[in-house]
Amino acid sequence: MSPQLRIKNRRNLYLDRNPSYLTSPDLELLANSDPLLYDRCIRRFQTPAEREADGRSKGYSGVLEADLYRSEAKLAAIQKTASDQESQVRKPEESSSSSNSSVPYVYYSTGKDGKVMPEQEDEVPKDKEEGLDRWKFEMTMRFLKGEDPDFDYKTVDENEELDVIERAEEEERWFEDEEPSWVDENTAEGTGGETGILDY
Repeated sequence: MSPQLRIKNRRNLYLDRNPSYLTSPDLELLANSDPLLYDRCIRRFQTPAEREADGRSKGYSGVLEADLYRSEAKLAAIQKTASDQESQVRKPEESSSSSNSSVPYVYYSTGKDGKVMPEQEDEVPKDKEEGLDRWKFEMTMRFLKGEDPDFDYKTVDENEELDVIERAEEEERWFEDEEPSWVDENTAEGTGGETGILDY
């Protein structure tokens, strides 16, 4: 097994054993995280009480930081959308497939009242469960790639106890190669008197 695959397996098993990592409100504050994704997938479905509890767990500075990230990301998304529209008007034959790393999947436009509106409906989750599933998928992919700067990946990547899949495969290969001890091909005569029934 390649070292990269082994590390991904260990990280994946870590997430399976620690599901609270994916629901931690601190993930919104990741430097590489997409605050608009959190806003779109999680925050929009929270009740006021859940938002208040979320804010308490982050603290005042955490709430301010998250709001700042979200505002900057919305501005970047609007600027990117505007520049993409300009380039399409100028050069319609060229496709604007270049992506801005700070705003990977989100495009916005402004509504009549100046409010930022999502352009594509398929980006918006239909309900809380779908939003949570999208969020968990995205955070899982980022965790597997090692993009959480606050997490000590060394504790997971060098932990041989997390090699459950590899050990199971080795054990399966051993059992496939092993011949049962009760099979003896050298004796032509059968085992007499062994009926398998216990008489007491």
